[in-house]
Amino acid sequence: MLVPPLALAQFVASYAATTMTVAVSVIAADLGTTVLGVQTAITLFTLTMASLMVPGSKLTDFLGRKRCFLLGLVVYGTGALLASAAQGTGTLILGYSLLQGIGSALMIPPIYILVTVTSSDVATRARRFGVVSGAGALGAAAGPLIGGLVTTWLGWRASFLLQVVIVGLVVVLALRIVEPTAEPAGTRFDVVGAVLSAAGLFFVVIGVLQMGTWWFWVFLGIGGVILYAFSAYIRARERAGREPLVSAGLFRDRITRLGLVTQHVQWLVLQGSFFVIAVFLQQVRGYDAIHTGLMLTPATVGVLAASAAAGRMARRHSQRRLIRGGFVIAIAGLVLVLLLVRADSGVASAVPGLFLLGAGVGIMLTASVNLVQSRSPDAAQGDISGVSRSVSNLGSSVGTALAGSVLAGVTRPGGTSFALALATLTLVAVAGLIAALLIPKPLPRAR
Repeated sequence: MLVPPLALAQFVASYAATTMTVAVSVIAADLGTTVLGVQTAITLFTLTMASLMVPGSKLTDFLGRKRCFLLGLVVYGTGALLASAAQGTGTLILGYSLLQGIGSALMIPPIYILVTVTSSDVATRARRFGVVSGAGALGAAAGPLIGGLVTTWLGWRASFLLQVVIVGLVVVLALRIVEPTAEPAGTRFDVVGAVLSAAGLFFVVIGVLQMGTWWFWVFLGIGGVILYAFSAYIRARERAGREPLVSAGLFRDRITRLGLVTQHVQWLVLQGSFFVIAVFLQQVRGYDAIHTGLMLTPATVGVLAASAAAGRMARRHSQRRLIRGGFVIAIAGLVLVLLLVRADSGVASAVPGLFLLGAGVGIMLTASVNLVQSRSPDAAQGDISGVSRSVSNLGSSVGTALAGSVLAGVTRPGGTSFALALATLTLVAVAGLIAALLIPKPLPRAR
């Protein structure tokens, strides 16, 4: 009973991150606020989750993996319930942006830690990561479709209530999880490191969301300075013989560094592509949210098919080979979309490219997570899981911001701006492939 609750939790967290986009106008009208007010709530959710992912992961060393997971679910569910009853923007921000963001930061890292420490071999771990990654990709891809259906038929509040029901089911299933015994943390929680980490990531993410404006450089610079101070702080803390929030030695491993780069690029390409294609379908072809979600189904199917085969592929191929192959397939998918999809082309024109894009990303998601998590011993899983999830979330934010910036910066008519945005994402994917080619053959991991 380990995988079902973990996969469901990852699904609902990914669903929450994308389903709000199709209900912005409806929520704004119902709450008597502006579209900008609701978009602010969505932005704050992303900021809260990304900023607290590393501290949330480290708390697993102090609270225990299962307990941290359950606590995150309770906080998340409470936030969803509060958001469903919101009568104004303030309550929506408190429930959705803050409580659901904090809950996500607490419950997502334990998902990957539990899969790692309870799997006895690479193939088993890959199969489980495939299910979890597939659930996350399904939640992100199906969020607009499910959200559109629920909002149209039952209202936007029902979408939050659906999350409460799923979280309740996950809690019941999670109570049966038996986690391996872990040694309790020998030192106090690194509060200063947590504050520096959260503040640095906060300014980096908010800077990314301002891409295309001069504020991008201001916030990115502030975030960079704080993260540099964080890096110097954890090195000094280690030299003093005290345990930091994250070990600086984590980033000295070349495989880990390059694996994290590929994770970042994968989520950047996936979310950026979904954003560009969704906007293209709605603005150029006039599709509504439901039809847009249906058009993205081939990519979702590709992700799920690749995730389902993750265990079998891990037995036959190394993780670095799967990452490289995944990038090649995803790039081929993007090129096909660029070549075949036009404003007046048929529905079938998008199927081959979207399927290959989804399949390629699905192969990479599982393989790169498996590679990165497996590089660290069980005692360091709290560190690597938080960093890994932060890097992935930052990739999602950068992907959407980068695509939106390109679309906003091109004023030529027709689909030129969309083609340029997809071409930009294709070049980013090529850079990810280069990083994957530089990954050396891994040595057996330390225990």
